[in-house]
Amino acid sequence: MIRLFTVLLFGTIALTACQPAAPTLGADGRALPRAYKIGSREAEQLPFRMLDAVNALRGASALTPLALDWQLTAAAATHSRDMQVQNRPWHFGSDGSSPVDRVQRVGFAGSLVGEVISETYETELETLGAWMEKPDTRRILMAPEGRRMGFSWYQEENGKIWWTLVIGN
Repeated sequence: MIRLFTVLLFGTIALTACQPAAPTLGADGRALPRAYKIGSREAEQLPFRMLDAVNALRGASALTPLALDWQLTAAAATHSRDMQVQNRPWHFGSDGSSPVDRVQRVGFAGSLVGEVISETYETELETLGAWMEKPDTRRILMAPEGRRMGFSWYQEENGKIWWTLVIGN
């Protein structure tokens, strides 16, 4: 009987340890968001996951799919890092450059359709969802003339992510 009780006690303790930790609550009593940490494995997959997600949305509207472009991705990476340095999400670089200037600097031969940016702790898909909810960023993502996409980010130690997505044709 003691063995059975001991086994049940340890089993209960083990199952209790497997439960997820209770979320940290904010002043309003709601769960605080958890920072999305991008590891090296996720970093390799992120551009392709975002491309697939954007193309799924475009496909649902019978729009031409986008192709990932390394030059536009380089422009996006430069801008993500620059936004972090400036500590503000906006479309102008610390040197006064515009999105058009940045895509020209990397040698992109096409033209810029648009740039969408974000400062957040959310995943790329949550960020895409937020972009799709706003008419101005949705218009860029769903632009019929879009053919190429660049996507990058910069993540701070505290988990904050500076996302940049650039579309060209």
